[in-house]
Order: sequence, then structure tokens, then C-alpha cells
Amino acid sequence: MSPFLLRIAARALHDGGIVAYPTEGVFGLGCDPLNPDAVDRLLQLKGRPANKGLILLGSSFRQIAPYVAEPGAEQMKRVVKTWPGPHTWVFDAADDTPWWITGGRETVAVRVTAHPEAAALCEAFGGAIISTSANRAGMPPARTPLAIRHQLPGEIAVTLHGNLGGLNRPTTIQDARTGRTLRT
Repeated sequence: MSPFLLRIAARALHDGGIVAYPTEGVFGLGCDPLNPDAVDRLLQLKGRPANKGLILLGSSFRQIAPYVAEPGAEQMKRVVKTWPGPHTWVFDAADDTPWWITGGRETVAVRVTAHPEAAALCEAFGGAIISTSANRAGMPPARTPLAIRHQLPGEIAVTLHGNLGGLNRPTTIQDARTGRTLRT
């Protein structure tokens, strides 16, 4: 992926835009997690209710750590086996994690990605981003830039092209506190 395009995408995120990008299994939509207007536009674009919460994606644990309450040793033991990689974990949220990320819950879903383009986007942005599948609620997730344009015309500032990872679905989600699988 071109460093120039990454800078454009990072600038779009900083300016409150929505960016589409390849992930481990499907194309994702992202925005600045601390910009409530951007998150609201993303939710409206998808037709997704705010109370479902959103996933945060980072290129390292350092990028997602501000949103997570201090994890215990057992939690981290579970998590480090799957990170970086296509695995989302639910932790207790830090006290100041915005409600529009958690959906009003006391937990937050986070992933440290190994996908090169998604990780490069987080690095170019300088932190974690919102990560949700690129699709309207109830529709199959987009697996190509063309599918994104058909399902979600108009509101996406930048679409980064690249190969998807080896998954054929969104990532698994597990509870870091219990190990229980929430989505396969």
C-alpha cells in the first residue's frame, strides 16, 4: 500500500472522515473513536444501533490500552496467544472510554491486528480506530471495494485497496475475563 494513500487516509480520519480498508476477513469501516460525530455518521451509514458497541482496532496493545481497564495476568495470558491476529477480545472498559464505543456497557471490544494494511492505517493515524464491517446492518460484509460502493455510497472519504487476510468472515470475539466465545 502506498505511503501517500496511507497519509491521505490518516488525514481523513483526523478530519472526521470514514475510511474503508481491508482486514483479516472482510473490508472494514473505521473512524476516529474519539470523534462522536464521525462515529454517529458511521453508525447511520451502516444503520447500526449505538447500543451494540463497536470494536477498536490497533496495531499494538499500546494503541488500545487507553480504552481498557487494567487487565489481569490471566486475561493477558489468554489474549497474547492470539495477538496480533484475527481475534477480538472483550475487556472491562477504562472509566473514561466513551459510551459510543462501548454501547453503554462496562466492557470494550478490542483487537490487535496482524493485517498489514489495517496495521499500517492505525500506525499512520497514530492510534486505535473504530473497526466495523463494511456493510449495511443485515447485509453480508463487503469483500471488495466495488461491494462497498454498492452498499454504502457517498459517505466514505477514502477506500484503501488491498488483499483480505485468510478469513472468510468477521473475526472471532471472546470475553477476556472468562474465555467464553461470543461470536465465531
